[in-house]
Amino acid sequence: MKPIKTYDIKEEELAKTAYATIKTNKGHITLELFYKDAPQAVSNFVTLAKEGFYNGLNFHRVIAGFVAQGGCPY
Repeated sequence: MKPIKTYDIKEEELAKTAYATIKTNKGHITLELFYKDAPQAVSNFVTLAKEGFYNGLNFHRVIAGFVAQGGCPY
């Protein structure tokens, strides 16, 4: 099993990325990123998003009014 890769962004930089926008053909979705509560998760997400990791991926599980899951191409 591969070790989990983590990314570290300084807190000052994380504070500038309080929101992320997902652009779809059905409209835009704005996410609030809770960097103070989950700094490593937000750092990983922001780094991967900037690298284009999520581009072109689908939501693989959607339950109306509850959750939309996606992000892993494997």
